[in-house]
Amino acid sequence: MSRIISLEQPIVTAKWLQENIEAQNLVVLDGTINKVFDPETKQIPNARYFDIKQKFSDVAGEFPSTFPSEKQFQEEAQNLGLNKDSVIVVYDDKGIYSSARVWWLFKAFGYDNVAVLNGGFPEWLNQEYPIQNMKPYSGGKGNFEASLKPEFMKFFKDMEHASKNNTHTIIDARSNARFNCEVPEPREGLRMGTIPNSSNIPFTDLLENGLLKDKKALQDIFANKINDSNDPVIFSCGSGITACVLALGAEIAEYKNLAVYDGSWTEWGSLVI
Repeated sequence: MSRIISLEQPIVTAKWLQENIEAQNLVVLDGTINKVFDPETKQIPNARYFDIKQKFSDVAGEFPSTFPSEKQFQEEAQNLGLNKDSVIVVYDDKGIYSSARVWWLFKAFGYDNVAVLNGGFPEWLNQEYPIQNMKPYSGGKGNFEASLKPEFMKFFKDMEHASKNNTHTIIDARSNARFNCEVPEPREGLRMGTIPNSSNIPFTDLLENGLLKDKKALQDIFANKINDSNDPVIFSCGSGITACVLALGAEIAEYKNLAVYDGSWTEWGSLVI
């Protein structure tokens, strides 16, 4: 008989996932961004593809990966067979990259029973755990319910106010070189720059050999930028993806008042000249 499991923290190891892979209420999501379906591509057994760009973004939005509506998120989550009691583990092919965005989206829609696979698919492969060919989800519809928590996601007007009035600590997850305007932005036509009154922690600073650093190391990193664990913080990046890696690290480090700027530098750099 299959076991029912629960999560104790927002990140799990490959070993934990392998040990619980047969659990009745476990759903593994592949949150790799812009992945093209190919039956020759490998995945973790029974993983379901969480399509950030097409299914879980507002595709009519002006900027990439725009936050979806509550209705859209709920419907697409149900289409993946997610239920109100699902334990969700998310991974991506890069390690810890877009999987954190998937984790944050679930939290923003009121669902906390979700964790990121530490090290993602590369770590799963390193451990030589079973894999299978990629396959589309073909099961039934779930009964997942979304409940928007608006404080988790910030938008342009929020950022204008926060930046001008110093109401939040704003931390940018882009590389030092991008933050310091030493290299062009990868998005064609987007100017270099930074949001006023923001500081920089490259998301890669939280990683070591593809794995998220331990809690103490994360606390040390954030202590250099955030005065108190209850201070309001907004994370930004290029397009709202790697900002969520900082949010993941900060939650593990026990910071309480966290938000992500959805449009991030792509929006700010386009709208503020």
